[in-house]
Amino acid sequence: MKAVILAGGFGTRLSEETGIVPKPLIEIGGRPMLWHIMKIYAAHGVNDFIVCCGYKGNLIKDYFVNYYHRNSDITVDLSDNSIEIRRPATEPWRVTLVDTGPDSLTGGRIKRVREHIGGETFCMTYGDGVSNIDIGKLLAFHRSQGTLATVTAVHLPGRFGALDFSGDDPKVKRIREKSLQDGQTINGGFFVLEPQVLDYIDGDLTTWEEEPLQRLVAEGELSVYRHDGFWQNMDTLRDKHLLQSLWDGGAPPWKIWS
Repeated sequence: MKAVILAGGFGTRLSEETGIVPKPLIEIGGRPMLWHIMKIYAAHGVNDFIVCCGYKGNLIKDYFVNYYHRNSDITVDLSDNSIEIRRPATEPWRVTLVDTGPDSLTGGRIKRVREHIGGETFCMTYGDGVSNIDIGKLLAFHRSQGTLATVTAVHLPGRFGALDFSGDDPKVKRIREKSLQDGQTINGGFFVLEPQVLDYIDGDLTTWEEEPLQRLVAEGELSVYRHDGFWQNMDTLRDKHLLQSLWDGGAPPWKIWS
């Protein structure tokens, strides 16, 4: 199972930080947001990642290229330029870092990594949100529905695209644009997708949350997995401070790994 992570946006609402690093590299508890997201997936056995880079993507590449040395104790012998690893610290991850263009929109970024996805079911999420979601249950739910796509619905007040569904029917009926009057149920990312959804994306300037999702809804191919637990994105500096305070409290809700 592979997980695609969108990590190429400009993060303009966090310009205090993103002027220096891309949003997925902003640190919570001394680790990039991207690392936290990958740990969530890895806790459920998903260790093969495709990271869609764009804005300042070279810094994301540098982070993973240097990950082994950055997180281990090392001895450097300058006399012969040798390096000895004293306390190896790494992860069982395979990370494919793809330049998906500086101006590509969310759908375009997904389409650009088609060759790395292959012909199997895959996970997809954004590089700025964490949750205590059970990825295993999400995958099982997706398989039980038989649709091309599953989106995770979470609870948060109104400034995101709202999902309409009724009763116990797991099929999404309609996607509404952002509204302060919208209810609590929103698109929280953490998708499970079949490779056929890539045919719903025209190109770089396609926004995943618009035409492709609307078409999947119209064709009855989008199911909704309801997550009632913790979810928080990092859209503003206030969000970052909230996540940091939760981490500093010693029991961040999204830390489901040991």
